Amino acid sequence: MSEEVLTSVEDGILVVTINRPEAKNAMTKAAAEGIAAAMDRLDADDSLRVGILTGAGGTFCSGMDLKGFLRGESPSIEGRGFGGVVQKPPVKPLIAAVEGYALAGGLELMIACDLVVANKDAKVGIPEAKRGLVAAAGGVMMLPDQIPERIAMELALTGDFISAERAYELGLINRVTDGSAFQGAKELASRIIANGPLAVRVSKQIIKESRGWSMDERYDRQAQLIGPVFMSEDAREGAAAFAEKRAPNWKGK
Repeated sequence: MSEEVLTSVEDGILVVTINRPEAKNAMTKAAAEGIAAAMDRLDADDSLRVGILTGAGGTFCSGMDLKGFLRGESPSIEGRGFGGVVQKPPVKPLIAAVEGYALAGGLELMIACDLVVANKDAKVGIPEAKRGLVAAAGGVMMLPDQIPERIAMELALTGDFISAERAYELGLINRVTDGSAFQGAKELASRIIANGPLAVRVSKQIIKESRGWSMDERYDRQAQLIGPVFMSEDAREGAAAFAEKRAPNWKGK
């Protein structure tokens, strides 16, 4: 894996760190490849339950590396999009831990994650229009799904940044921390890991996919996904653990 992306494992959490602090973690092709590989590892390894995506040196990601862009380089992976993740996020939960700036492609990375924890001093935005560009890695499409359309329109057309507190008020992020966003993300991850992995995975899948289902088919399609969960060993273990007043021992099957 590229040194532009570092990975480590902590208590079932795969920590993925964009490691270009000298360039405010601007996204390159190599970094995108590193993130894509990390997402494959997250989904393939049963011992990994949650991923955290963060940036080194006090910045999440400042967007596309413009020097690479001028050389004709695209920081995208075919079929997976910008940063190796925006078009194809992992099946397992992914949390963004945001310090400093999440701008342009950095914001698009952030909103591709399932949950977001940000330090109170963080700033987010899609300033592409200020450079004659468009937030094409999902920003102008995904933001209106996550915040009111008029606010998304303002961010896209002005290119202005907003604070973590404002993003929290809009529902764009989950938690604002006074201290380390990474530590806040780890605490949130630990709460997810305490739950049944099958239930977590299918809950995420339904939330993501059901917005495209018609009202007539919703419950039938949900039933197809949750049936195996209700018949699983983990479902029986969860009930037994509750009855016996102990922590469950999840097997993921």
